Amino acid sequence: MNLAAQAGVRYSIENPFAYIDTNLVGFGNILEGCRNTSVKHLVYASSSSVYGLNTKQPFSTHEPVNHPISLYAATKKANELMAHTYSHLYQLPTTGLRFFTVYGPYDRPDMALQKFTKAIISGEKIKVFNYGKHRRDFTYIDDIVEGIIRVIDNIPLGADKWNPLIPDPSFSTAPYKIYNIGRNKPEELNKYIELLEKYLKINAKKELLPLQPGDVPDTYADVDDLVNELEYEPKISIEEGIEKFVNWYKAFYNA
Repeated sequence: MNLAAQAGVRYSIENPFAYIDTNLVGFGNILEGCRNTSVKHLVYASSSSVYGLNTKQPFSTHEPVNHPISLYAATKKANELMAHTYSHLYQLPTTGLRFFTVYGPYDRPDMALQKFTKAIISGEKIKVFNYGKHRRDFTYIDDIVEGIIRVIDNIPLGADKWNPLIPDPSFSTAPYKIYNIGRNKPEELNKYIELLEKYLKINAKKELLPLQPGDVPDTYADVDDLVNELEYEPKISIEEGIEKFVNWYKAFYNA
């Protein structure tokens, strides 16, 4: 299970070579290591960012994703293509998981929830891009882990029914599969912030800004394949998830 990567849309604009070195060269090393040691199944993290300019929602793995709008997204799409190549050439079973806005305890300090919480407690302004109007399929970490666990032992075998005249990008004749993992219920960023204020019991000071380059306006995960094939069921609502995060944050940082 490979979750290692240089993550984040915005930093990929500032430092593209960090993403090339880690997400392309690094992932190539992962694939070579798996090939040379006969790994039975490689599961790796992709991202909802690969949907780029797609506007048809919910986002489906059965639709092509050929128009990324950040280098981060492009490297994640490249990882999926690299994985398919190794699945085809060396019969290495691979499964890519497109994560949708993961949040919860121990998340990265550069992610919105950590940054917002720290700033609100400190009485500083939070930067609210797209004026808080964009929607995200916020997915609590426990639901992500549940999806990963279900996928690990579900080794793709390749499908005879795959039609090269109408190629479905989510699977192949090779032992290769792509899934979305999300809550399947997008929420506006403004609601996210309101819940954070509620559980912190502090009103946020906001700096409203336009959408940043590289960000997609909305994300919404179609998780039907995981539900139908592996009985996946995300359980943590955004209200419960943010309350759990706030409780963890206060205890961890003694805030």
